[in-house]
Amino acid sequence: MMTPSTHNPDLALHQPGRVPHISTRSLIKRGIDISGALVGLGILGLLLIPVAIAIRLDSAGPIFYVQERYGLQGKPFRIRKFRSMVTNADELKSQVANEAQGLIFKNERDPRVTRVGRWLRKTSIDEFPQFWNVLMGEMSLVGTRPPTADEVAHYSEHHWRRLDVKPGITGQWQACGRSTIKDFEEIVKLDLHYQDLWTPLHDLRLLMQTVFSITKGSGAC
Repeated sequence: MMTPSTHNPDLALHQPGRVPHISTRSLIKRGIDISGALVGLGILGLLLIPVAIAIRLDSAGPIFYVQERYGLQGKPFRIRKFRSMVTNADELKSQVANEAQGLIFKNERDPRVTRVGRWLRKTSIDEFPQFWNVLMGEMSLVGTRPPTADEVAHYSEHHWRRLDVKPGITGQWQACGRSTIKDFEEIVKLDLHYQDLWTPLHDLRLLMQTVFSITKGSGAC
């Protein structure tokens, strides 16, 4: 399922004077990203056929969901996930209650999510195709959640600071809060806290905490 391109050049230029975070220039971080992406893509190769079969048996439609997101300093890129919702999920979004506060959408019992999709999300297997974005340098293993165009369109100054790093498959919010934090301002605080704490070692720590968080089903911090 692919949503129509919503690219707005004004979004990417909204903060032209911002300086990227030091982590974006770290060769160590990039080396960790490439190594992790290769491992992740190897696992993806093993999962691809059985997951694709499960998705198609459970719900008619494409295997992958493709969406435009905004990355480092508002640069648009496309992410791919294993499809975990019905094919017309975007059209049905207005009919689902938002349980989160602020510029993020969450619903723990979202009726648009398929049976297989719930398992994919619980295990985070739906995120595995994003290792390709990491390998291409559009994302990092650890960073901030890549926002959608409708979220970025309503950003204030302090919200833009979270895009001073590359978006990540995981991050301070995912490792520490998982799905329990539903206030966008709290998520922003965690994202900015990550920038303050960042070292390659901290990235490795968050990766391990994320694995623990997925296994435990809640935050690990």
